[in-house]
Amino acid sequence: MRMRRSIAVLAGTAALMTVCGCSVRTPGADGAARPPASADVGRTASASAPARTTTDDRPDAPATRAPATSAPPAAVLWSRGDQGRDVRELQARLRQVAWLFEGPTGTYGERTEQAVKGFQGKRGLPTTGRTDTVTWQRLLGMTHEPGQWELYPMGGQPAAAPDPRCLSGRVLCIDKTTRTLRWMVDGRTLTTVSVRFGSQYTPTREGVFHVYWKSRDHVSTLYHSPMPYAMFFSGGQAVHYSADFAARGYAGASHGCVNVRDRTAIASLFAQVRNGDKVVVSW
Repeated sequence: MRMRRSIAVLAGTAALMTVCGCSVRTPGADGAARPPASADVGRTASASAPARTTTDDRPDAPATRAPATSAPPAAVLWSRGDQGRDVRELQARLRQVAWLFEGPTGTYGERTEQAVKGFQGKRGLPTTGRTDTVTWQRLLGMTHEPGQWELYPMGGQPAAAPDPRCLSGRVLCIDKTTRTLRWMVDGRTLTTVSVRFGSQYTPTREGVFHVYWKSRDHVSTLYHSPMPYAMFFSGGQAVHYSADFAARGYAGASHGCVNVRDRTAIASLFAQVRNGDKVVVSW
């Protein structure tokens, strides 16, 4: 009876251990425990088994690279045919690095295009002649912000709002800040031209004057220089055409007169202005 109970207990224990995934050590003939037939009964894979190596994981597998993507082309800011103040600044900066010698004109023409190509080629950039963001940033790094007279070395700058004293009657309204002369009648601007003034040693007088004498082919008795279409307003100071201004721009100065470089415009003004018309010279 005891023998049967012992056998039953052993059989139950073995069955329980098998279900729980344990190994069963059965006694050998000498009564010693026999090593288990399998130490991992009930496991799907051995914990010590080496991980499976895929083709991409092998040391000798070829390296895989992300597909190459080309950078998008730089955005074009200005190109041939464009006009405006930004183009004028581009031209002024190209002049600073000696790639452009004319202007600035504010118009992106053939010479500007060639200057941009030269600048680009010198720096290993694509020589398109179009000013893109990369070209512009490189040029900005090599130049300074151009001043008013770098942007308008030969005149043509926009006039400011007229002096309040110019808003009534017939007036030659002359602004030293913007270097412009406006011919105005009853507050309306009829003509605007670029002008040049005297140097610091012979300054153009400021204030309100009146035209007191007109001389079509005048020659200065003091400097012996021609003063065509002269309209005198203060002593020997007059508004007149200047061939030197037409040739040199603001690189020179007058002896106190108001120089006009546009001969056609001053001839038209001379025909319209009368003795007694007001002249306002202001900053």
